[in-house]
Amino acid sequence: MNPPDDANDLRGFHFKRLLGKPLTWALLAIFAIAAGVAGAIFVEPAIGAAAAAATFLLGLLIVFAIADSQAEDAFFTAYAGQRGLALAGRGPLPPATPLLRKGDDRYAERSMAGPLADGVDGVLALYTYEDETTDSEGNRQTNYYRYTVGLAQVPECASFVPELYCQHKSGLRALEKFEDVFRGSKERVKLESEALDKRYEIFAGKAQDPNRLHQLFSPTFIVWLTDSAPEKFAFELVDGTLCCYVKGHKTKATELDTIRAASGAVAARLREESIE
Repeated sequence: MNPPDDANDLRGFHFKRLLGKPLTWALLAIFAIAAGVAGAIFVEPAIGAAAAAATFLLGLLIVFAIADSQAEDAFFTAYAGQRGLALAGRGPLPPATPLLRKGDDRYAERSMAGPLADGVDGVLALYTYEDETTDSEGNRQTNYYRYTVGLAQVPECASFVPELYCQHKSGLRALEKFEDVFRGSKERVKLESEALDKRYEIFAGKAQDPNRLHQLFSPTFIVWLTDSAPEKFAFELVDGTLCCYVKGHKTKATELDTIRAASGAVAARLREESIE
């Protein structure tokens, strides 16, 4: 079997495998019959038949969900193994940058540690943070925010660029000056690139040396950010910890490879500039 390119590639295989087991059909039949008998006894035979059919269909959906989960597990096991990454399940990520400190709860649903690029090790993870809200009637709701992140340690750059945020641009330009009033210790960085300005908002600490930032954002790096970086790519750098991210949990090998390579490229650029 060829290595899977997508978390869904093996879903059909696992679904057929589960349906090929006598135990699966036995359980489906037992629950369907139990629902049918209960409906017939406590309501009427027609309701019992409908309950049996509905329970059987629900059982198939549960089997499909199990197959989907098994397919995703198999995909990430194969993906990590092919790239020399150590796969881990749900666990915490270091709260080193603003994104990794958000929410009432936060965790990596899957993480893979190892090489991101030549000479750059780090972690590629499916990261989620949760926010709980309560309405006027006291009803609680949990909102989930999902990202695919690439983490790397670049301690060499902590002294010359301790804090840097390159965010995907959204909203109206007319509001930029109004928003900047509330940014506290951070200030907007303007570089002489219209293409970069259209795609990103860049912020740094107010004590940051602007000359070092201009050196970091070399013409080559700017072209990479505008032309080659993943869609809606962003990164945060705080005290030598780099967190690159895009929204959503990516479950295709090509998407994961792109984010992994992009994280390694930013880390390499930071490292290169810090030792000059």
